[in-house]
Amino acid sequence: MELKKNPKANVGRNSGLYFLVGLALMLLLTNFAINYKTYDKTVIDIGQLNLDEELDEEVPITEQIQTPPPPPPPPAAPEVIEVVEDEVEVEETVIESTETSQEEEIVEVEEVEEIEEVEEDIEVPFAVIENVPVFPGCEGESSNNARKKCMSQKISKFVNRKFNTDLAQDLGLNAGKHRISIQFKVDKSGNIVSVRARAPHPKLEQEAVKVVSQLPKMKPGMQRGKPVTVPYGFPISFQVQD
Repeated sequence: MELKKNPKANVGRNSGLYFLVGLALMLLLTNFAINYKTYDKTVIDIGQLNLDEELDEEVPITEQIQTPPPPPPPPAAPEVIEVVEDEVEVEETVIESTETSQEEEIVEVEEVEEIEEVEEDIEVPFAVIENVPVFPGCEGESSNNARKKCMSQKISKFVNRKFNTDLAQDLGLNAGKHRISIQFKVDKSGNIVSVRARAPHPKLEQEAVKVVSQLPKMKPGMQRGKPVTVPYGFPISFQVQD
């Protein structure tokens, strides 16, 4: 009896290839089955879009401002200018003479009294005046600075000689150094005026004003060749012992 199958045929020769093809198909089917999703169509409701409602928007009516047309251009000047004669008569104004005749009464004018000019009392600070007041005994000094120094020394000697130094102890002032500030003016006649003092006690102020008011008359200060008022100030210091 003859065999139907070829004895030379090798059935397991392509088994590996078939295994790989089958494995690939199974993987594709498995992936498809896992990712496959279904949706319930009854739950999803996207509604309807009504475009008619959007198109029916009310547009507000606005009033249009009409711009008036520009004014017409001025008429053109005529090429020929006609000269019109002025027929209106102009009355001449007659100015009467202001001269008086001999027959008219002459009005006498009274004499006007001359008003005397009042000179201003100008004050110039002691530090900037051109020529300082000259204290008696300082006339020999040539420079302005020398006269200032001489005036300060003369006033200090005069006040130290006239001032009552025992008054400070009688007033019961505390022991120590005290100070009196004095200010006065040398007017344009050289007199001592407007004497003021500031001290720790009213009686000391009175004593200082009394002594400074006794200063001799000076030669007034000069500014631009004219006598002027010059203010001056200096301190008095004294010591009260225990």
